[in-house]
Amino acid sequence: MFVDRARITIISGRGGNGAVTFRREPFVPEGGPDGGDGGKGGDVVFMADNGLRTLMDFKYKKKYKATNGENGMRKKKFGKQGEDLIIKVPPGTIVTDEETGMIMKDLIEPGDSFVAARGGKGGKGNVHYKNSVRQAPNFAEAGGEARERTVILELKLIADAGLVGFPNVGKSSLLSVCTQANPKIADYHFTTIAPNLGVVNVADTSFVMADIAGIIEGASQGAGMGFQFLKHVERTKILIHVVDVSGSEGRDPIDDFNKINAELAGYSEALAAKPQIVCANKIDLIEEDDSRYLAFRDHVEKQGIKVFPVSAPISQGVKELMAAAAALLDATESEPVDFRETFDFEKDDNDPDYRKVTVRKEDEVFVLEGKQLKKIFNSTNLNDMGSLRYLYKYIEKSGAVKTLKKLGLEEGDTVRIEDFEFEYYDE
Repeated sequence: MFVDRARITIISGRGGNGAVTFRREPFVPEGGPDGGDGGKGGDVVFMADNGLRTLMDFKYKKKYKATNGENGMRKKKFGKQGEDLIIKVPPGTIVTDEETGMIMKDLIEPGDSFVAARGGKGGKGNVHYKNSVRQAPNFAEAGGEARERTVILELKLIADAGLVGFPNVGKSSLLSVCTQANPKIADYHFTTIAPNLGVVNVADTSFVMADIAGIIEGASQGAGMGFQFLKHVERTKILIHVVDVSGSEGRDPIDDFNKINAELAGYSEALAAKPQIVCANKIDLIEEDDSRYLAFRDHVEKQGIKVFPVSAPISQGVKELMAAAAALLDATESEPVDFRETFDFEKDDNDPDYRKVTVRKEDEVFVLEGKQLKKIFNSTNLNDMGSLRYLYKYIEKSGAVKTLKKLGLEEGDTVRIEDFEFEYYDE
């Protein structure tokens, strides 16, 4: 089964907590703090792997989680870092953040990679909070939170040449005689319901050719499976436009040629501008001086496009067509790759939004919220006055206390941080 779209949830590892421990040595007052730092949580990394061709692996497994960092230990020992989770995808995969709809990365070349969800930082042990006044800190920093996001994976095949045309014009037959590919071939519409790839060998060179499932009229507006099919043509360097010149199904070759090009232009002007050659297929069913064929050839060549008479099942004209395709590829410059890494999803701790403390009143309760506030609060030992004072000083320095008083905060009022509520008293 060819799967070219998937929706998965990724979760990075949580950072390990800093340790609250003290040295146990004779004649050392209070033992002295010696809590080690927690380990960093594992990152979630996407990497393009040339050994993969579809997104089939993501059809059944929907959640991917990196390992957490270990907590710090006594004697200033660091916790072990969580292992990164490397998710391998086929080259040509676009990773999009579902919530914002923004592209995170376009993984084109094998080995391309990026961090999609960074692991939480390890928390500092209590040894970092010792100073001349606070000799025995009974608190440490909590590990950074894991990051969770839902991403959309979309695969656009990477091929040198793409076969385009109406259903049942012989694209699969052409691919089968030019390569080792074994596409399904039958005398009915939409035999091909998923793209097929094959390698064409011509003299001392080779190129990858893709059989794109048949395009129908209205495909550029989404008719049939237009969007799913047309997106796979975007990565190709050239197009081989296959037309049934025999009119065996009652269609007119000139009309077919014009309609397919109109659909390409309707989907993307860049797609319509790609170099193309025409495979005039099923030539064995007509005479070479057939007036309709000659009219078709003249119509196409007036547009500067070469026409090659071919009968795919008996390999007539196939060698000449593939040689022309190889030559056109050599003469066609690769389009500059736009990685479209459009947004920084991993803001660092210097970002003002990270340190900002917001204040609001909910009924009779004053609520404090903030990313860094949450981390410091989770690090607070509520049974230790030094730890509580550290939390209060942070809130006061952020300006939140002044804002609370402007909202009418008085002694005895309730203040909520996370799921905890306190009564407020002036120091």
